[in-house]
Amino acid sequence: MKYLALGDSYTIGELVPLNQNFPNQVVSLLQEKGKDCRLDKLIAVTGWTTDELAIAIEKERPAFDYDIVTLLIGVNNQYREKSQEEYRWQFYTLLCQAILFANGNPKHVLVLSIPDWGLTPFNTSRDAQLTSAQIDAFNAINQSITFDLGSNYIDVTNSSREHATDKNFLAEDLLHYSANEYTIWAKKVIEIILSWKA
Repeated sequence: MKYLALGDSYTIGELVPLNQNFPNQVVSLLQEKGKDCRLDKLIAVTGWTTDELAIAIEKERPAFDYDIVTLLIGVNNQYREKSQEEYRWQFYTLLCQAILFANGNPKHVLVLSIPDWGLTPFNTSRDAQLTSAQIDAFNAINQSITFDLGSNYIDVTNSSREHATDKNFLAEDLLHYSANEYTIWAKKVIEIILSWKA
């Protein structure tokens, strides 16, 4: 299986070794299950918003023959106080592209929800409740679009909230996540992949 991962810091795995980010853990877990899988391309940079990811995709020009595509984007739209309407149409465009990259099969695209950074120890300047509410609003948008287009939706927000102050699940900056948190996400991803018919 050929895998394309699209996103931002949560996809690249800021401050963790590359082999411990969630896409690489997905590959490792699938290989443990006897599945031949490789992470062919990872298009993700810390700080990216939806429009920045779109620009990178245009430059990278992924193929249209991927068996797995994951998409996790939006936290920086919220952080930079970009509008939800802008996010809506940009996310829709990104998900349409992701489906094309997955041989046009929406079921082979997995969207992960935006984690809640506002509850982490890093956040000392913004109202945590307001941040959580805004992240919920952005997630309501990406979830609705995902369901409308027939792709898979994976909630990682609740896990990020549950472990928001547990240093075992946080990276050194106390903002991003550790390999332990990414393992939880990867297991959710492979559960869906393993349910696909051969």
